[in-house]
Parts: sequence; structure tokens; C-alpha cells
Amino acid sequence: MQLGAYMRWFGRSALMVAAIAVTAPAIGALVQKRTPYFASISAAKARMRTGPGRTYPAIWLYQRADLPVKVLDVYDHGNWLKVEDPGGTQGWMLGALIKEVRTGFVMGTQVELLDQPEAGSRVRWRAAPGVVGRLSRCSRGWCYFDVHGQGGYVEAIHLWGVEPDEALP
Repeated sequence: MQLGAYMRWFGRSALMVAAIAVTAPAIGALVQKRTPYFASISAAKARMRTGPGRTYPAIWLYQRADLPVKVLDVYDHGNWLKVEDPGGTQGWMLGALIKEVRTGFVMGTQVELLDQPEAGSRVRWRAAPGVVGRLSRCSRGWCYFDVHGQGGYVEAIHLWGVEPDEALP
């Protein structure tokens, strides 16, 4: 292969790789989860706004990373998400401030974190209303609820951030 032919081949190959690299994020952005779904706030401070953009007024400043939210709608390929917090307040948040890590928020009264996912199991810990923890192993109305390394099973009906019949790994 002559040097000129090699340079043309190399140039076309580089152009094709660049075209794929530029379009790949756009293709990925079109693939979105079906709403509604639960997620959580990833930032230590996050603003909820009246609309999907920084020009809309902020209605809340959340200062609680890991607080669960329900994603209700997606705008601008996921750059803005319409969310609902545990208190029922709805608004828009920058998508970069939301992560897919599942967390729960204790609702109502104090809950017991049990050894096993069944009533009558040994109580390991207790969590007050408003406590936030990581969710996992949800099955048949029970979830493993971990608060900074202290965990146990809680009935899903006492948690905001998971559906009562939802299954999680």
C-alpha cells in the first residue's frame, strides 16, 4: 500500500470512529427507564424547580443525599427529571443530581429492623420516622433496610421508596 492510499484509509477510519463516538451518547440518551420509578438524590444539596431548566425558580433546596424520589417524567433526554419527594411535593431536578440507587424513607411511626423477613423475628435495630436507608433484597412485602451499616428487614408498607409488592435484588 502506498503512503497516499494508507493516509486516505487511515483518515476515513478515524472519521468513522469519531462519528460513532459522537453519536453513541445521543443513542444512549434515548434509552430511558419507563416512568414512574424510584431513585434517590445523589448530591448533598439539590434544588427542586418549578420547571425543567435553571431559569425556573427553585421551590426547595434539599440538603439530604440519598433521599428517595419518584421520577414521574423525563425532559431533554434525561437532563431534567420531574420528581416527587416523600412528602408529596413535585418539581423538576437536574438529572445529574439523581442516581438510580434505591433508598427508603421510614414513614409513620418507628419501625423495627428484624433478623429475618418475617413477623416475630428478633429485633436488631429500630429506625425513627424520617430515617433514610439503602434498600435491597425486597420480596413478598419485606425489604432489607441498611442505615450506615446497621440493617435488618422491614415491611415495605412502612417505607416510602418501594412499592409493597416490588421485588429488588
